[in-house]
Amino acid sequence: MAQSTVGLHQPKQTYPAHESAKEAVVNANLSSLQPTEARIIEKLTMADLIVLTLKYNSTLAAFNDEIRSRDALIMQSGLLPNPSLSIDTENFAGRNDLRGFDGAETTISVAQLIELGGKRSKRSRMAAMEKDVAVWEYESRKLDILNDAAKVFIHVLALQEQAALNEDLVKLATKTFAAARDRVEAGKVSPVEKDRAQIELASSRSEANKVNRELNAAQRRLASFWERIHVKFEKVAGSLSKMEPPVSEEQIRDRLDLNPDFSRWRTEIQRREAALELARSLSLPDVSVRLGIRHFQETDDSAVVAGVEIPLPFFDRNQGGIREAHANLAKTRQESRAADIEAHTVLYETLQRLNASHEEAVTLRDEILPGATGAFEAVESGYREGKLNLMQVLDAQRALFFVRRQYLQALELYHIARSDLERLVGGPLKSSLKSMTDKNY
Repeated sequence: MAQSTVGLHQPKQTYPAHESAKEAVVNANLSSLQPTEARIIEKLTMADLIVLTLKYNSTLAAFNDEIRSRDALIMQSGLLPNPSLSIDTENFAGRNDLRGFDGAETTISVAQLIELGGKRSKRSRMAAMEKDVAVWEYESRKLDILNDAAKVFIHVLALQEQAALNEDLVKLATKTFAAARDRVEAGKVSPVEKDRAQIELASSRSEANKVNRELNAAQRRLASFWERIHVKFEKVAGSLSKMEPPVSEEQIRDRLDLNPDFSRWRTEIQRREAALELARSLSLPDVSVRLGIRHFQETDDSAVVAGVEIPLPFFDRNQGGIREAHANLAKTRQESRAADIEAHTVLYETLQRLNASHEEAVTLRDEILPGATGAFEAVESGYREGKLNLMQVLDAQRALFFVRRQYLQALELYHIARSDLERLVGGPLKSSLKSMTDKNY
């Protein structure tokens, strides 16, 4: 997953400490690509994936637009109400002395609404809290997308290894078929052995074609994470065999606080508290003051006029709005507690998946795989010497490649669980897929 600093603002893009200067230049070039440019990457690294996804993912771009709209709301919420200009003419078009405009009185005044109770500052704080919530939602969504991309990357890597494994199997099946054909032609065994070897070869080729189709589909799925730019890749670079020691819940529980989901809930509670303060301030009526000048046409005199308008809060004191704000605050606190419980539950489940797949991979690597390899080599040697039949060779061959597939699957499940765990704690653990260099297939 992405190694980034979680904060209220989009973190500045950094590169892993172990990354070479050449890789950093490549990533910088990727981040400066224009939408009309096209590029083919020979080997896509996890660092490339992070740069491309953060820069060119449409969902994240939409969140950036949402944050900009929140900035506009903050500006709007802090503006003063506009004054109003009033022009009134009285006592005209009547009879006798009021005929025409001889007795008219014209008043020109300006009125200004004065918000009391700190409504404007509370409204601005409310808008700022809404922006902070949007920023945390962006951070959460960013981690979701990076986690999804990392898991597809892992799947592509596993399929590449599966394709290489199938290629080995096809070569071995071809070799076995050739040996069986030679033995049949020499009259040493029944032609049935040749048929069985041919069936095994056809089956291995079919499986290889199936995995290649799955690999092509997974590569397209991975490229969809940066759909705003035309960047293709031939393969992904990495190895799944690098694993860290098992992790306990006690070692990682405190890191849940780094999860932006928790920060979002804390900010959401603050936003609800700000909404309650705003609702309370709305119970205090605002004052409208008016100042102007009145001209008396009959005497050609002028005088100042002034006035104050205050609504009387006999009936509406925003009682419903205050109760609604109270209820929303209580609801958000309950949702926050529920999210906390759910996160700890998911943390436990993810740790179980991580440690179980780690244990399975280690057992397969250290105990089962060496035994299956040794058994196959012994059976193959016995077959060449004429001591064993083809069925025994095929059984040992199937067993070996079944164990190798199991090992590969366990490694994939381990790294997927690790990626999910990094998503839960809001950042990388001790190391990540970017540091994997070993390869033990």
